Amino acid sequence: MKLTTSFCIVFYFISSGFLAMAQKRTLTDDAKKAMLDATKYMVEQVSVNGGYVGTYLPDFTRRWGELEFYKTQIQVQSDGVVSMGNIFLDAYAVTGDEYYYQAAENAAKALIWGQLPCGGWNYMIDFAGDRSLKNWYNTIGKNAWGFEEFNHYYGNATFDDVTTSDAAKFLLRIYLQKLDISLKPALNKAIAFVLESQYPMGGWPQRYPLKYDYPHHYDDDYTSFYTYNDDVIWGNLDFLIQCYVTLGEERLLDPIRRAMNFYLITHQGSPQGGWGLQYNMNLEPAHARSYEPPALLPSVTYEHAKLLMLFYQYTGDRKFISRIPDAIQWLESTSLPQSATENGRYTHPTFIEMGTNKALYAHRTGSGIVDGKYWWDYKDEKPLLHYGAKSNVPIEKLKEEYKRIASLTAEEATKNSPLKIETFQKDITPQQYYQMAWPLDDGPDVARRKYISSVKMEESEIRKIIGSLDKQHRWMVKHIQITRPYAITKDGVETNTARLSEESGKGIVDSSDQEYISTREYVKNMRLLLGYISQKGK
Repeated sequence: MKLTTSFCIVFYFISSGFLAMAQKRTLTDDAKKAMLDATKYMVEQVSVNGGYVGTYLPDFTRRWGELEFYKTQIQVQSDGVVSMGNIFLDAYAVTGDEYYYQAAENAAKALIWGQLPCGGWNYMIDFAGDRSLKNWYNTIGKNAWGFEEFNHYYGNATFDDVTTSDAAKFLLRIYLQKLDISLKPALNKAIAFVLESQYPMGGWPQRYPLKYDYPHHYDDDYTSFYTYNDDVIWGNLDFLIQCYVTLGEERLLDPIRRAMNFYLITHQGSPQGGWGLQYNMNLEPAHARSYEPPALLPSVTYEHAKLLMLFYQYTGDRKFISRIPDAIQWLESTSLPQSATENGRYTHPTFIEMGTNKALYAHRTGSGIVDGKYWWDYKDEKPLLHYGAKSNVPIEKLKEEYKRIASLTAEEATKNSPLKIETFQKDITPQQYYQMAWPLDDGPDVARRKYISSVKMEESEIRKIIGSLDKQHRWMVKHIQITRPYAITKDGVETNTARLSEESGKGIVDSSDQEYISTREYVKNMRLLLGYISQKGK
């Protein structure tokens, strides 16, 4: 009897312990469940053939990115299929859950379906085909005031907003994940396209194959110009470096070097040692959209000076940093007077006129394509706000970084260069090296990986994110800028289809309590939860 009682007591405590362990859920478990629930909703309810756009009404009657989209369309541009594919791969890397890889694979298949015959991508993919896409351009795109890149159907690929280069980087990343040979043809096609479209001097146009049929008064079509705007050149250069590191193709070194040299070629002479957004075929700073004058830009000059320091770390060639002092001197000479800094908020105008160093300010008037007008002058009253009239350039920070980099010998600077074969150790492959870490600050996906590994979140904040999922497992947002649907008035006038904004271009947000599904909100919360899980050791 005593033995039976003892056994029962022991069994009770053992079974109670197992039950307590089974019932004890950690915050990490809750975070994983929230991520998977939210992802299943996005994958199974929101996606179209594996792809996404930026924003949706809850009933999916409307959807948009920068502009309104058809139900058959997905967005390649930021906040679309590439952004979602990358966060799926992030989640797969942290959790090992195959569901995330399958979601990323579906995103890759959507991109491959929409890859153009030339090898690049347009801003969007339309699963209803070219006929549907042309109709979109002839209605929604044509009437988007201020979004001139959408006003005309070219039928070619774009590098604008790193659309093609980011899609290509994602294909490279998912290919490297499992070396799935079925992904390689599309990746090879993208590499060939980037190589073919590069000009001999090292830069790239905004769009390719080249077209000259845009109906405007410019002497040349700006989409054929050498383009820095929205990271066109840097996006392609970074992609080629990633491919060189991981695929080891020696043929990529020459286009990589020519692209780096192009930054030197387009650096203007002292005393105007800056850069413009785009250059015509005579290598002169040129204007593009109606609110982009032929000018030099302090913000672009700052970013290019940082890239030149990176190129020194890639190559050990001091030519890349030899004229950074000229850029710093020009930045100092074009600072805004204190009275124009808006209480220290800004340091520089967005545009500086060639030859005079005078500040240029863009403006607009009207309400749409029919009556709207853009122009620029020297007055900062009522400036164009959807582009930004002034900027903040941290000159002192640039000086400190230049001093540090310039003090390095070539051997010290290049000790971790991805262009040196010596960088790779015998016991790891280039693919493993790429997945583990990138040695320099501006390398591929480093911002994403650093963010996920370094984010520090209080447990109360994590619980708040988890608790903000609604009953359908959605992270909803309110008070965002929305687009106008295409319409024709009773007078037969087509309405402006751009995002809601004031005449100055300042965005107007929806002040109602309407909720929206947002890929940006999903990605933001996923990153925060992934950061927490990473710190807790999965």
